[in-house]
Amino acid sequence: MSRVRTLFLSDIHLGTRACQADRLLAFLREHPAEKVFLIGDIIDFWAMKRSLAWTASHNTVIQKLLRRARHGEEIILIPGNHDEALRLYCGMRFGDIRVEREWVHETADGKRLLLVHGDEYDQVTRHHRWVAVLGDVSYNLLVRLNVWLSWARRKLGISGYWSLAGYAKRKVKTALQFIFDFEASVTHAARTRGLDGVVCGHIHWATIREIDGLRYVNCGDWVDSCTAIVEHLDGRLELIEWARAACSETEASELAVESL
Repeated sequence: MSRVRTLFLSDIHLGTRACQADRLLAFLREHPAEKVFLIGDIIDFWAMKRSLAWTASHNTVIQKLLRRARHGEEIILIPGNHDEALRLYCGMRFGDIRVEREWVHETADGKRLLLVHGDEYDQVTRHHRWVAVLGDVSYNLLVRLNVWLSWARRKLGISGYWSLAGYAKRKVKTALQFIFDFEASVTHAARTRGLDGVVCGHIHWATIREIDGLRYVNCGDWVDSCTAIVEHLDGRLELIEWARAACSETEASELAVESL
């Protein structure tokens, strides 16, 4: 366990069966930090309107974040489209967790980064909400199917984690074009403000890379890829892929049953 300067987390989707809350808790135990940014879709109000899947581990995530805030970690929540109701409370605090529409974070090495969830740069979410909801349902179905697939792969002795949802994104040309358009749009927003880059979520596609001289960082998610961005004490950013493949066959079976 080593203390880091900043954690960036997005798309946890508490309140859904796909949420990997137990793995997130394990990650948080290993990564104490000075600051934690929760960059949208932390609680999935969209999914909870259809069906509620709130477990004890989801409660524990909330309790752990509140406890860390009470003990001195600065925690800022930037709502996304799935928890957009919280945007009504920007500038306020829940416990010791501050809610803001967006934020500019300066890294230890002096880079200024725009922090936004990203849905405001997604033309589908902004102008065709029903398409976004349909896509959300389809994505959740792929994630749930992937639980069964992971169990079958372990039974066959195939090691390593393989994401069905990620495979679909890589193979569907329109999905890739959407990702590229989103990256260009959100990076342009940081450029127009004279910033050095952007940290976002929304599209569940974790990466750290340069786009036309600016740093583009996406946190990924905690329903499929289980990824987070860490800023080390020297300002270096690292993408952490929390090993889902480490779960036992028994745990995978339990997850498959729970997902029914």
